[in-house]
Amino acid sequence: MRRPVGYESRNCERSINFCATTVLLALLSLPATVIAASSTALKVDDGFITTRDGVKIHYLSAGTPHSQWHVKVSGKPMGEAQVAPMVGPTLLFVPGWTMPAWIWQKQIDYFAKNYRVVAMDPRSQGESAQTSEGLYPAARARDIKAVVDQLHLAPVVLVGWSMAVTELAAYVDQFGTKDVAGFVFVDDNFGGLAPGEGNDDLLFIGQILRDRRKNTDAFVRNLCFKKPHPADYIDRVIAACMRTPTSDAVALLVGKFAADYRATAAKIDKPALFCYADSPYMPAEAQTKIQQSVRGSRLEGFHGDGHALFVDDPEHFNSVLDNFLNTLPK
Repeated sequence: MRRPVGYESRNCERSINFCATTVLLALLSLPATVIAASSTALKVDDGFITTRDGVKIHYLSAGTPHSQWHVKVSGKPMGEAQVAPMVGPTLLFVPGWTMPAWIWQKQIDYFAKNYRVVAMDPRSQGESAQTSEGLYPAARARDIKAVVDQLHLAPVVLVGWSMAVTELAAYVDQFGTKDVAGFVFVDDNFGGLAPGEGNDDLLFIGQILRDRRKNTDAFVRNLCFKKPHPADYIDRVIAACMRTPTSDAVALLVGKFAADYRATAAKIDKPALFCYADSPYMPAEAQTKIQQSVRGSRLEGFHGDGHALFVDDPEHFNSVLDNFLNTLPK
């Protein structure tokens, strides 16, 4: 049978119209639910804040305070966007000794989908200004406070790793917890030395002074990571650590080892999570002791991971942190 001229084009047009109508009806049947979201890739911005003593602190920022989902609201024309407030606090990630902000990249990528996320380079680290002043926990805690205030992050969940754990304790000591929604302490303590512990600390300082590159290489490869990572990534981390001048790196260690904020644990009255690797860096008894010093806190162990456990096992860490965020008071 011979089809009339234009049959194929008219039939195709009817099919397209039918499909479009079906999709529209399906969308219309979902009142007060999400219709569409921005398909743009994650955008990470960076910038600087300036502290009271004139030091420029570099930060990375991703996510927004509001979601960009389009929702259908009764009585509103189809296609009109409603901007809904983003649920939850902002997140501020603070890296450890000589490390850069981008060490938290897996966390930035994951959490920026639902939260405003900021990671900072502490003074004399990463892209922040190098200075011989303020290289001790109390001063660096003031830098954290400057980032929180100038970027309007409150209420904020403070996530500190390694040396930054002591700095978050110093933050509480000076500023309390008014602007904080929660704390996440990753693989370190609040300072204070038990008898004999200072010997190992002095030994490490001496090693850094004698051969900075060799011992930074060993610190990254042997302590921070237990899981395999691309060679160029490891080299990039080491290079970032080496950006901190040796004199500043040693001063930071002295400031950390001389600090003792154990008494501050009693002042932490917001939800707190402790994350530890099962390594000699923080023995199990030390992990339990510090966690029990903060009332109502919880402890999560990471087995087979290095000191940078959030890099070695980002899926586990992100899941644990995500669950912690979901338990915070709304």
